[in-house]
Amino acid sequence: MKEERAGLIADCINGNETAIAQLIQEYQLGVFRLTLSILNDPDEANEATQDTFIAALRSLKSYREISSFKAWLYKIALNISRSRLRKRNAIEHLQRTLASIFEAQSQNSPSPEEVVIHNEEDDAIWKALDKLGEKHRTPLVLRYYHDLSIAEIAEITGIKEGTAHSRLSIGRERLRIHLEDQRRNIGK
Repeated sequence: MKEERAGLIADCINGNETAIAQLIQEYQLGVFRLTLSILNDPDEANEATQDTFIAALRSLKSYREISSFKAWLYKIALNISRSRLRKRNAIEHLQRTLASIFEAQSQNSPSPEEVVIHNEEDDAIWKALDKLGEKHRTPLVLRYYHDLSIAEIAEITGIKEGTAHSRLSIGRERLRIHLEDQRRNIGK
């Protein structure tokens, strides 16, 4: 069995697509279950599973048979899932912090009705922002909540200015669609 596994790994290192497919097929369900148990989001777990196999295939040359292949692969999946979870928690913390800052600023002396309307609007915007992927949400938050320039957004996110423009444009359009959907659902 060890020799068979070593041969499969060697074939994967050499770029044999059939061997790679066989390796993925053998471990995909287990890796997905592990990532799902950590992330508790099927879409994100699916992405983490894909990232796990990409990382594993890139690092396959460094695998040593000291530990089982399954343990080695699961360690990669665990690290990727934890990284995604930390990133998600950081974003959620940022959203809560921003929401509390905006609530504090909006409560300088508005009437109770204005506060309720403003909070509902903020909730609707944050819910719509939450539906966007990180690559579109982050530039919007940086631009409209932090008042950063396109150049600053590009520098912070490590993308080109043209890409920052594009992501802002796409993000605004998707945000508009999500907000319209929310308004329609409230009217039902």
